[in-house]
Amino acid sequence: MTADGRGPTIPDATWQGLLANRAEDPGAVARAYAERRRPGRLLNERGTIFILAVDHTARGVLAAGADPLAMVERRSLIARAVTALEHPDVDGVLGTPDVIEELLLLGALHDKVVIGSMNRGGLDGAAWTMDDRFTGYDAASIAANRLEGGKMLLRIDDGDAGTVPTLESCSRSVTELAAHGLMAMVEPLPYRREEDGTLRLLGDVASLARAMTVAGALGTTSAHTWLKLPACGEPERVFAATTLPCVVLGGVPDPDPAKDLASWGRALAQPTVRGLVVGRALLYPPDGDVAGTVDAAARVLRASESGG
Repeated sequence: MTADGRGPTIPDATWQGLLANRAEDPGAVARAYAERRRPGRLLNERGTIFILAVDHTARGVLAAGADPLAMVERRSLIARAVTALEHPDVDGVLGTPDVIEELLLLGALHDKVVIGSMNRGGLDGAAWTMDDRFTGYDAASIAANRLEGGKMLLRIDDGDAGTVPTLESCSRSVTELAAHGLMAMVEPLPYRREEDGTLRLLGDVASLARAMTVAGALGTTSAHTWLKLPACGEPERVFAATTLPCVVLGGVPDPDPAKDLASWGRALAQPTVRGLVVGRALLYPPDGDVAGTVDAAARVLRASESGG
C-alpha cells in the first residue's frame, strides 16, 4: 500500500533497481523493447480488447477525483498500472515512452498489447492546447520498438485554428502507421470554448458523430484505423456513424464508479464497439482498490461479449 494506505505500491528493492537502471544503464531500455514477448494479436480470443491508458501526465493532466495532484507520485502511478496489468482480462496498455519504458523495465508488458501515445503537446490548460503537437512516439519508433500501434488525440474546436495542424498531423500519422501495418487509434473529441475561456466537451449525438466521421476519413487508408470515443447518452446513434472498430474511453471518472460501469456497458453493446480503454477510473478509484475496480470493468466487458 502507499503511505496513506490507499492503493498498491512497488517493493523498495524493485523500485531502487528501476532507479538504478535509469541512471546507470540506459541501454536496458532498448534491450527491454527487444526482449518483450509480443501477444501476436490485437483482439483477445473473445474478439474484444481491454487496454489500460496511462498517458495523462505527459499532457500535464495530474488530477484524479478531488485530488489535483493525484498522479504526481510516480511510484504510486506505476504500481497502480502494474496491478491493473496483472488482471488476466487486461490485454495491454497505452502510454508515452517514459511510462512504457518503466513498465518494460519492470517486466510488466510481456504478452501485452502496447499502444504508443503520440501527441501530448497540447498541454492541459495551455493557450495553445488545441494545437496538439506530436511530442511522443512517432510511427517509425512504434514500428522499430515492436509496439502494436499508436494513439493520437484529436480535439476539434471549430473556433480554434489550432485544430487544423492537429488534423493534418493526425492524418499523416494514420498514413504512416498503416504503411507499417499498425493500428492507428484516433480519439476524436468535439469541444467548444465557453465565454469564460473554459473548454467544454460536447456530448450530443451530432457533435460526436461529426467528430467520428472526420477522424475516420483521415489518412490515405482507413484499413488500420480504430476510433476511441467516450460513452454517451445515445450510443446507439453515435456508434452507428462508422464501420470502423471502436473502443470506449473512460474519460473523467464519475464520483460513483457504478455510473461509469453502467455507461460503459451500454456503449459496449453497440456492434462497432470492441472494447475499453480506461485510465484514471481504474488507476485511482475512490476506495483505492485498483484490482477490484479493474475486475468490475472486466466483468462489464465480458457481459457485453455474451450479450448479457
